[in-house]
Amino acid sequence: MTQNPEQYGPPSRQQPGPGPGNQHARPSSPQYPQPGPPAERPRGPGQRPPQGPGVPPRIVSPEGERVRERSAGGVSGYFAIVGAVVLLLLALLLGIGGFIMSFAEAIIGVILIVLGGAAFIASLFMFRGCTSVAPGNAVVLQLYGKYVGTVRQSGLRFVNPLYSKQQISTRIRNHETSTLKVNDLDGNPIEIGAVVVWQVQDTAQASFEVDDFEEFVAIQAETAVRHIANSYAYDSSDPNRMSLRDNADEITSKLSAEVAARVSAAGVTIIESRITQLAYAAEIARAMLQRQQATAVVAARQLIVEGAVGMVETAIEQIEGRGIVTLGHHERSDLVSNLMIVLCGDQAAQPTISTTRNQNSQS
Repeated sequence: MTQNPEQYGPPSRQQPGPGPGNQHARPSSPQYPQPGPPAERPRGPGQRPPQGPGVPPRIVSPEGERVRERSAGGVSGYFAIVGAVVLLLLALLLGIGGFIMSFAEAIIGVILIVLGGAAFIASLFMFRGCTSVAPGNAVVLQLYGKYVGTVRQSGLRFVNPLYSKQQISTRIRNHETSTLKVNDLDGNPIEIGAVVVWQVQDTAQASFEVDDFEEFVAIQAETAVRHIANSYAYDSSDPNRMSLRDNADEITSKLSAEVAARVSAAGVTIIESRITQLAYAAEIARAMLQRQQATAVVAARQLIVEGAVGMVETAIEQIEGRGIVTLGHHERSDLVSNLMIVLCGDQAAQPTISTTRNQNSQS
């Protein structure tokens, strides 16, 4: 099973041009075409088309897709039921009549009994050919190991009595993964869980491409959840970097795409997937909580300092603009220092009145 198409063929060589040391070089003409780039080798049945960047890998059997669903049709089973009942009553009458006639005419009695037995066998075949299809179910038909088709029309249907039948549910189902302990992109152990909503779309692939499509979906869903958890960090301070906690919608869309690519070989379509549990592992939860608290404190302090600087700048501009007092360099520095302490402090400021400057002015 290959991930990308490979190029085959002889390596491209630079065609020698005419020159003194190359008298036997053939000129480029329609009669002597120049070798072009190597051609792509045709893909075998187990090779996939090229995957684009960011496209999840699609799981395909090395033998390729062996079978696809096709409709088996069938006819209404109610006429078959009526015919089977009639044949059963006819067999009963022929058997009783043959038994009675065997005492008078042995040959006629034997013939009637044989005809009654044939009618009874025919009625059993007609009963066997009747199959009921409930809404949301499909019946996969096989004839001696060969896939014949799928009956999706609900109700009582009549098919070949020799067909073997397998009921498959096409209803929407949920699969909840267990709590998985994996490492994120930064190497931190996290606990993650998800719910995948899926439905069987191709009953033939679900029956013949994989061994057990329900177990296949469960294992591939957990594999996709692990891969997504390993590809992104739990939390990131960089706004340009996606994280599991801050970009839930984008992560779930990528998870749905990866699960769909992994289970497409089983004829299953993914309707939705959601991350239901996301947390740090217990051994580092306390340390990561302290880091988050420290990050929050730093961000809050930065916001307070930015607001305090703006308030100090506005206060100085208004004081000087209104001509309340003329501030020198030292007065301006003292005012800035006092306002920053008051605005950025954790506790309420206790004002003190300085009389030294007043005494100096009076003297």
